[in-house]
This record gives sequence, structure tokens and C-alpha cells, in this order.
Amino acid sequence: MPNRGKRYLAAAETVGDGAPRDPVEAVEQVKQAASAKFDETVDIAVRLGVDPKHGDQMVRGVTTLPYGTGKSHKVAVFAKGDKAKEAEDAGADVVGAEDLVTKIQGGWADFDVLLATPDLMGMVGKLGGILRARMPNQKAGTVTMDIGSVVKDVKTASRVEFRVEKAGIVHAPVGKVSFPTENIVENLAALIAALIKAKPSVAKGRYLRRITISSTMGPGVDIDTQKMQAMAEK
Repeated sequence: MPNRGKRYLAAAETVGDGAPRDPVEAVEQVKQAASAKFDETVDIAVRLGVDPKHGDQMVRGVTTLPYGTGKSHKVAVFAKGDKAKEAEDAGADVVGAEDLVTKIQGGWADFDVLLATPDLMGMVGKLGGILRARMPNQKAGTVTMDIGSVVKDVKTASRVEFRVEKAGIVHAPVGKVSFPTENIVENLAALIAALIKAKPSVAKGRYLRRITISSTMGPGVDIDTQKMQAMAEK
């Protein structure tokens, strides 16, 4: 077991016996346990009943949280002409084409999210070895002709990408400790609804195995999966 600091141990005492909680109660406990001097992010970890080693059980997608994550993102966009202007007007930090390829090849990486219009993906493909997981991807919604709308979603931090990891767990931010409880709960419901929608057809048995939320520096609190699913499916 890892060594925990006094602040963490004190916070852990506030979250009770570890039994799964109603979504609202779980969020309130996470907010109560947060004790850092900064506005901690509230994160969710969802263990799914899938085996990501099999391609047909990969869970990946993007959703929009009604109240955003509270984070700010730097957005770079591959676009030309009217689409470049659309991206700029929407608030993109950097917009380019061949010049942006050269810039990234030179080592520049000062962005959080990279978007592209489909017509420039042949050009962007040259950067696959450099960008790797940050490469624009149609499934993740980062390759799109609706570039202005996506830029706005990213800049307002309402857009969240999710992807199941090797252990079958999805991690994602769902807000800040300073958010009202009801806003975090609605964000949780939106993300869980997106995960349910992305359920592979070959996945059998219980899909939502465990749902845990925590603040950046705080202990995890388990959420009752059935109650969370019912809320997400309303």
C-alpha cells in the first residue's frame, strides 16, 4: 500500500466506509474531502466489462459535458481557406497547413488538442510518428468539417474524449470541486450515457463494473453503478 500524507488520510476519513454511494452523495463527499489550496479537478474512473486487447471491444469516443470540465485548452488546427477563418473566429490558438506541419516537425508541441479538416489529413499523416496518440482521429471527433463548433467545444472545455485503457478502465475529468454538486452530477450522467452508447455489441455480462470519482488530491468514492446508469439513461 502506498504511503499517504496526513492531508490525504484526514480526507479519507470523511468519505465513510467505502460502500458505493448515490451519485449526489458521492459528489458531495468528494467536494467535502478536497483540501488543496487550488481548485481541484473532479475525475471519474469507470471499470468496464470489456477486454481492450480485442479490437472489437475497444471503447472510444467523445462527448460534450453540459457544464464543461473547468479546464482551459490550447487548440491547434489544420485548415485552409474558409475553414481556417472559421477556426480562428471560434478561438483556435494556432491555425495552419504546410507551415504547421513544418512547425511540429521542428519540435513545436505547445497545444493540448489538435484538430484537422478531412481534406488535410493526407498532409497531417506525415506527422504520425511524431504525434502518435495526439494525432487527429475521426472516431475521436478531431477530424471534422464542423471545425468552428468543435473548436468552441474544446475551448470552453465542454468536450471530453474517452478511451478505455489496457486494464479496462476509462478516466476522464467531469468538473471542478468549485462546481455546484448538481452540475457535476449532470456531467457524470452525460459521460456515463456516452459510455453506454459506445458499448461494443460483443461485450457480454455486466458492462459498468465500477465507477469511482475523486478530486485531484483526494480519496476515491465509489458510486452505485445501477443508480448512475438509471440517471444516465433518463
